[in-house]
Amino acid sequence: MSTVQPRAAVRHPIGRSDQVPEGGRFVVDIGATTVGVFRFKTALYAYENVCAHSGGPVCQGRLVPRVRELLDEAQRTVGAAFDEDDLHIVCPWHGAEYSVTTGAHPAQPLFTLRAFPVEEEGGTVYVTL
Repeated sequence: MSTVQPRAAVRHPIGRSDQVPEGGRFVVDIGATTVGVFRFKTALYAYENVCAHSGGPVCQGRLVPRVRELLDEAQRTVGAAFDEDDLHIVCPWHGAEYSVTTGAHPAQPLFTLRAFPVEEEGGTVYVTL
């Protein structure tokens, strides 16, 4: 009888630090896995390029600040405002949104993107799969 051993995680250099701009992204194939790396407020975040909602290429979607509803004292809607402290990825297929910093959908926290460890060293960005 044979057993299947899980494969060891491997650290992959994916590009130069300047290829991941502040408030932007860098999408790269690592073997059969496509990964989006995002930089927001100097921190790096890496996610598989697969939308938890419908499998779309989420990391290639629009980057926008989260829209928050504004309420008055009686909790009635009086408008909306962008929250510049919560950058979101919007999947181009059906508009599902995810926080860049958590990978979670704001209304359905069970919908989360698959995250990977990401780090920067000596001007190079590394993702571990």
